[in-house]
Amino acid sequence: MTQLRIACVGDNCIDRYVAPQNFALVGGNAVNVAVHLALLGCEASYFGAAGADRHGLRLSRTLATNGVSVNGLLLVEGQSTASTGIATDPTGERHFLHEDFGACRGYGPDDAECEHLAGFDHVHIGWLDDGGALKRRLHGARVSVSQDLSVNNGPEHLTADHLAIAFASCGESGAETAARSLGDRGAALTVMTMGGAGSLAWDGRAIWRAAALPVDPVDTTGAGDSFIAGFLNTLLRHGDIATALADGGALARRTCLHPGGFPQSKIALGITEL
Repeated sequence: MTQLRIACVGDNCIDRYVAPQNFALVGGNAVNVAVHLALLGCEASYFGAAGADRHGLRLSRTLATNGVSVNGLLLVEGQSTASTGIATDPTGERHFLHEDFGACRGYGPDDAECEHLAGFDHVHIGWLDDGGALKRRLHGARVSVSQDLSVNNGPEHLTADHLAIAFASCGESGAETAARSLGDRGAALTVMTMGGAGSLAWDGRAIWRAAALPVDPVDTTGAGDSFIAGFLNTLLRHGDIATALADGGALARRTCLHPGGFPQSKIALGITEL
């Protein structure tokens, strides 16, 4: 197969790790997925909005350094780059303390960008507060679209209709029911991540399951995003759901072994910046 062209649309942020870490990293679902896809050999592009500030510039440089096209990144004067406060406990599990969506809030690709997105092999959507408008427009243009429904925060943004793949997170006990429900609501394929219980997929006919690989995590931030990238890369290349689940889990495990969603230089933070 020729090189996969995949666009990731939506959220970016500066993940600010509170004391005792006192550092920040570039993150966000759409950003993390785009970077991992590029590292896996895909032609990855990012579309989203950040502030025209030092954090937005850091985001742009980090994406470009990792091989992601930033032609779709809009740096907005007078708005701030999104930020998230994170604490990690002794087990490596991350806990969100606050979220400021900054320039991400209200962002959506314009008509010219939507026409450009229609030329990709696949489009993945992260956090996007557009009520599902982009995925419906792309579906109308016969574009394969996935979305992580666990990163959005309002029911109007959580619909599964018109999705080739709906990603979500759930506890093991309710995962199969949730997967079938998302399928009933319009997703052609539903993929559930269940933390240490592994993952499963439902395509309306069969359930596939994959066990989680053992890991002693440093930080679980971005593990789900890495899973999505690994799953998409394998599924879109080979069409094998079982292998895609395994490859997604393997990439998620590797991400748990370092801070943040992908390897990068830490940004030192002072007390006033936290």
